[in-house]
Amino acid sequence: MSVDCTDYRDIFLNDRPMMDTRAPVEFAKGSFPAVVNLPLMNDHERQRVGTCYKQHGQQAAMELGHRLVSGDIKAERIQAWADFARAHPDGLLYCFRGGLRSQIAQRWLMEEAGIDYPRVGGGYKAMRTFLLETLVQAVDQCDFVLLGGMTGTGKTEVLTHLNNGVDLEGHANHRGSSFGKRATGQPSNIDFENRLAVDLLKKRARGMQQFVLEDENRAIGSCALPLPLYQSMQQLPMVWLEDSLQGRVERILRDYVVDLCGEFVRVHGDEGFALFSERMLASLNNVYKRLGGERHRRMLLMMEDALAEQANSGSVDMHRAWIEGLLVEYYDPMYAFQREKKGARIEFAGEREAVIEYLRERVNLRG
Repeated sequence: MSVDCTDYRDIFLNDRPMMDTRAPVEFAKGSFPAVVNLPLMNDHERQRVGTCYKQHGQQAAMELGHRLVSGDIKAERIQAWADFARAHPDGLLYCFRGGLRSQIAQRWLMEEAGIDYPRVGGGYKAMRTFLLETLVQAVDQCDFVLLGGMTGTGKTEVLTHLNNGVDLEGHANHRGSSFGKRATGQPSNIDFENRLAVDLLKKRARGMQQFVLEDENRAIGSCALPLPLYQSMQQLPMVWLEDSLQGRVERILRDYVVDLCGEFVRVHGDEGFALFSERMLASLNNVYKRLGGERHRRMLLMMEDALAEQANSGSVDMHRAWIEGLLVEYYDPMYAFQREKKGARIEFAGEREAVIEYLRERVNLRG
């Protein structure tokens, strides 16, 4: 049998293909980028074996597992593993701790398909520990700067123009505000942390030691920033991105109306616009208490009229009214307070091109 692989750094730097032999319920709680779940046991089988283990011990549980995964079921699972192994000869397989399940899958692959396929030593748990340590090391050893600014200034756009930009919202698949939900769901929090860790690992392997992050709350939708990173962000220097009110309205119109509606239609087809409309109205309702009843009612009417016009004619012009109202009456006062509170940490402020130039020069000056 192949020797177990324990070079976790190599696994993630080179995007080694991996098949996860844990049950689907375990996989859904957290895995790694581009991993395929090809379980030894499904959720029901795993539950029965677990119950047997608690009541009758390991030997009885193993015997039950072999009875449950036998015949055609066993043949189908071995075939799936063999197809993966042949498609990815440089790949690996793993289970939770690199123990019994991955050993069985490895042995059956060899016996039934003639494929000697390597396992990850320590399995999921060891790789997860490695990535958590990678995050902590990056926070301790690297230089970070935060990118702040009013809503709609295009902070994420700036990050995409920087080699050392780290897109937290991209990893969380969420734009970070009450209106930030996408047409597709968010990853589990474990997946979010793993994606972030792999991103930092790869950038550091390319020689980067300074990173730009968007100034975020702890929660990005349902994902939470790793606590060591979030705590460090409370003292980091900041660069403040500025833009005109008109520029911000147009950017929000593009990102949160035109592009988001298009995303819903691509994902959900004929139901896309209705689901997009529901999402927009629900997002406004999320800030009902902070808006207050009168402002909420006024902006709700503007949004409903804009959505009706968009449905009838495809025009998005009427959306500008509620966007501008929400910025001027809600988001801008909140961000102005934050800017004043964080003022001592702001080392540069300017519009897009000036900020991009400053952040690029900052790397050269501190490199």
